[in-house]
Amino acid sequence: MVVNLDMSKPPIAAQNILTQFGTNIIHENLSFEVSRSEIVGLVGGSGAGKSVLLNTLLGLKEPEGGQVLYFGHDRDKLSADQRRLINNEMGVLFQGGALFSSLTVRENIMVPLREHTKLPLKLMRELADMKINMVGLPANSATLYPSDLSGGMKKRAGLARSLALDPTLLFLDEPTAGLDPIGASAFDQLILGLREALDLTVLMITHDLDSLFTICDRVAVLVDKQIAIADSLPNVLEFDHDWVREYFGGPRARAALLNKA
Repeated sequence: MVVNLDMSKPPIAAQNILTQFGTNIIHENLSFEVSRSEIVGLVGGSGAGKSVLLNTLLGLKEPEGGQVLYFGHDRDKLSADQRRLINNEMGVLFQGGALFSSLTVRENIMVPLREHTKLPLKLMRELADMKINMVGLPANSATLYPSDLSGGMKKRAGLARSLALDPTLLFLDEPTAGLDPIGASAFDQLILGLREALDLTVLMITHDLDSLFTICDRVAVLVDKQIAIADSLPNVLEFDHDWVREYFGGPRARAALLNKA
């Protein structure tokens, strides 16, 4: 049952992925990887298949071809028990936080602890409260319900839950969507701080140009059913592709670049 994680290997890698729904091909010969301790922003046009790729990397959708590797292990060759162990190394923040409305913030964070550990209830509560503090939420938010939270607080609560099992790999789906500029900037700084404190590897789907310019080590561009380029932002800005030029050459991108400068 034991899986030895080779930390010299990329935490997650896709090789020649093919995904499709019926005859509709979403990805074809798609390959890229995320190196340890880096933050990678995944961008692409509407309908390019970013969420499908995320679900494929998470194992929520099996690809029709190619391989997904976790720390050098081919997912197809792992047993169900080994997959569960690997899954505990991955945390996910879905859009909007995806909190259970009938549970308090503390109870939401305890869900993965209840499901995957046999820790005493008292210790689970203490760990949940520690995660609440870690993401910058006030202590009294532990007993609040999602309906009592602002949009930014919901995202932080969802982030706290994604960190419940101390993962090494964190997936973020539009983490700053719907936040005002101040809240989005604060969330970006939170991710940077957590990366440094916890040695996290982060793959982030985002349309937020400020986030791309501020916190991403590399940007992966999903166009034409493939990752056309996954490189530092200066190199992506020079990439010769119509969508890339339009996306990164518009007035909003220029403003984000100016703000970073």
